Amino acid sequence: MESASVPAPAGGVVWGTATARWTLTATVLGSGMAFLDSTVVTVALPAVQDDLDTGLSGLQWIVNGYMVTLSALILLSGSLSDRFGRVRLFMVGVAVFALASALCTFAPTLGWLVAGRVAQGVGGALLTPGSLAILQAGFREQDRARAIGAWSGLTGVAAAVGPFVGGWLVQVGDWRLIFLINLPVAAAVLAIAWFRVPESRDADASGRLDYPGALLGVAALGGITYALIQWGAVGAAPGVWTAAALGVLALAGFLLVEARSRNPMLPLGVFSSTAFSTTNAATVLIYGSLGPLLFLLVIHLQEVGGYSPVAAGAASLPITLMMLALSAGSGRLAARIGPRPQLFAGPLLLAAGFVLLSRLEPEAPYLTGVLPGVLLVALGLSTTVAPLTATVLASVSERHAGLASGVNNTLARGAQLIGVAAVPVLAGIGGTGGGSAGANGGPEALAQGFGPAMLILAGLCASASLCALALPCGRMPEAAEKAEPPAAEPPPRFCGASGPPLRSCPGSRAGE
Repeated sequence: MESASVPAPAGGVVWGTATARWTLTATVLGSGMAFLDSTVVTVALPAVQDDLDTGLSGLQWIVNGYMVTLSALILLSGSLSDRFGRVRLFMVGVAVFALASALCTFAPTLGWLVAGRVAQGVGGALLTPGSLAILQAGFREQDRARAIGAWSGLTGVAAAVGPFVGGWLVQVGDWRLIFLINLPVAAAVLAIAWFRVPESRDADASGRLDYPGALLGVAALGGITYALIQWGAVGAAPGVWTAAALGVLALAGFLLVEARSRNPMLPLGVFSSTAFSTTNAATVLIYGSLGPLLFLLVIHLQEVGGYSPVAAGAASLPITLMMLALSAGSGRLAARIGPRPQLFAGPLLLAAGFVLLSRLEPEAPYLTGVLPGVLLVALGLSTTVAPLTATVLASVSERHAGLASGVNNTLARGAQLIGVAAVPVLAGIGGTGGGSAGANGGPEALAQGFGPAMLILAGLCASASLCALALPCGRMPEAAEKAEPPAAEPPPRFCGASGPPLRSCPGSRAGE
């Protein structure tokens, strides 16, 4: 049975028609729900900490439980949607996300909340790339760029309003409301998708799906993340070493499976391109620093600085606004002068912003204490993200562009996952106690460790700038000259600070 009752128009969906409006509404609401959730959860962490009496390690799991499954499954979901139907898999993702949100809403303990976040990651992995795949495959070629541009701008708005929505819900109500609001949105998306959005799939999709690779990816990320978080909470206990060993073994097994599989989720051959490997290394370093920043800054401002949830959530808003305003121009500049100058200068601007934030004093005023560092971080990201994504896409053949973007996005999210787990440990912030219980997990440890954490992030970004030196001078890597540019597609657009733009090509499957 098809998941949509509307037949696909001959030649594709036409911009301006009712079907186009319904399709755009469903995809924007679905992906916007996931984008908004990623920002509001961070704002609510101090309130969750007080209510569930957990320390920093518990808060790390609330963030990373989602990221583990999202990072490991986002590549596999593209192949699933091509084979079983893009609208159908998108709807499954929305439904899973909604059920998981209900579990989070009524979670009586930290364990149940983390379980709900893990399930949310599964739903997010299915719906986020699926929303773009529906637009790419559904709209006719001449309207595709317009639809993707509208999707990008509207989901950017969702990322911008997220901190305000989350802060307001926490401040006037309860942290559980940030998950409850997903339920009516998901119900509307499912109704629209079922009755109004035409289905599409790849009729030529074949071969076995890489389920072993996906399972090993979850095990590797989960084991390594558990070991890093628990190291900060309980030290080098036997369980920590066991989890670390299992995570490393799963990672080795994942690489072995991907090297031998006929249809790998992550074809290792794409890394033979120097430009592709270099830009992905920079991606890991940059997003490995961005994740801990967004995690620690909001908690620090509330727990140490005395900011309200709304004010703390809005503190990072300049990052979103500046990326919305400057990313398209940054992409055009990189197309003219080549990506190397921006990929060298952008991470250095990020590092400078982290250095400024490392000097943040308790109860510092926003305009003079927080904003200068945030603006430099925003300028650095705006300078870096568009040319970084464009170089990733240009360094492989056009038929692998969707795969290359998926790999880049997966590495970015995995880097944030490891960064959130590792940086607090390296900076001496940890502990299992409740909100203000002692120096190991409370505001005192956070105040003392925030500066060192920011300096660690500055070092990561400074290292990322060195990756640019491995790129050739000129407009684009050599592979770009061999690939025909996509016919009607805009330059990479901002899709939220939680990851680089995810470009989905309906003909690009993991096994190709």
